[in-house]
Amino acid sequence: MKELLRTNDPTIIAFATALLEGEDIDCFPMDVHMSALEGSIGILPRRLMVADRDLFRAKAILRDNDISIDG
Repeated sequence: MKELLRTNDPTIIAFATALLEGEDIDCFPMDVHMSALEGSIGILPRRLMVADRDLFRAKAILRDNDISIDG
């Protein structure tokens, strides 16, 4: 699996997940439950992972929907 997106904004993760699932791309959000360790202040970013084979398509889908991707 490859990291597709890293953000502190949970709404971006939800939107990106919905977009990818709509295109039949499996994705896995990581670090979702880290808020229990950080005290729910949002300092630890969440990551969205996709399979290696889906990375190129997933990046294109997010760019087409104006979601910024670093790297």
